[in-house]
Amino acid sequence: MLIKNYEIMKESFMEIEIDKIDRKLLKFLQRDGRMSNAELAEKINVSPATCHRRTQRLFEEGVISYVRAHVNPEAVGRGALVTVGAILERSTPESFAAFEEAISRFSFVLECHCVAGDFDYLLKVRVRDTADFNRLHREKLLILPDVRQLRSFFVLKEVIENAPLDF
Repeated sequence: MLIKNYEIMKESFMEIEIDKIDRKLLKFLQRDGRMSNAELAEKINVSPATCHRRTQRLFEEGVISYVRAHVNPEAVGRGALVTVGAILERSTPESFAAFEEAISRFSFVLECHCVAGDFDYLLKVRVRDTADFNRLHREKLLILPDVRQLRSFFVLKEVIENAPLDF
C-alpha cells in the first residue's frame, strides 16, 4: 500500500517545466508579491501580457500556491518564537491523525511538521512572551491526544526566517 500511495503522490507532484523566464518571475515575486504585472514584466524583460499569462499558469499548475503579507510578529505582540518537539505514545496512523486534527485547531501554531528522528512532530509557535507560552502549554498543548512528551525550545535569535527558494 505504501508503494501504491507513493506512486500516486509521485504522479501528482510531477516536476513542472520551468524555464529561465519563469525562474526570474518567481525570484522577483518571492521578494515582493505586491509587484504590479507591469513592473514585473519590465524586470524580466517580457511584455505585460506574456508576464500575466506566465504568472497565471504558475498559479494554475500549483507552482505558486498563494501570495500573502508578511506580518512583523513583534509589531502585533507575538515576539516570542518557540519550537516544540512532540513525541506520541504510539506510532499508529490513528495517533498521528488524532494529533494532526487537534493541532490544526490552534491558531498560535504557525507550522507543524511530521519528522523523522527524536520527535514525531516539530511545531513552530508564536506567542507574546514566556508567560503566554506557559499558559498555552498548560491549557492546550499538554492535553493533546496521545502525546507522551513535549520539549520546548525558546528561540534566542532568528538567523534565517522564511528564506525564498534559490532560483
